[in-house]
Amino acid sequence: MEVLTKKRFAKLVEEKIKEKPMPYIDAVVDVCQDRELDTADIGNLISPILKEKIKAEAVELNMMKGGASLPI
Repeated sequence: MEVLTKKRFAKLVEEKIKEKPMPYIDAVVDVCQDRELDTADIGNLISPILKEKIKAEAVELNMMKGGASLPI
């Protein structure tokens, strides 16, 4: 099995979302299950860009507080 880098992990997550539209966090969990990785051990594989996408999605779904923004 190939060594996963942040870039490769992010690409796998993006491919998963293109294959079957789903939230980023669900795609991360799916990739972990496919690769038999423990989600608790992948913090170092989450790139800053992927982290921002997950955070933005969580804010949008009211799963976490975000910055002040006006509804448009």
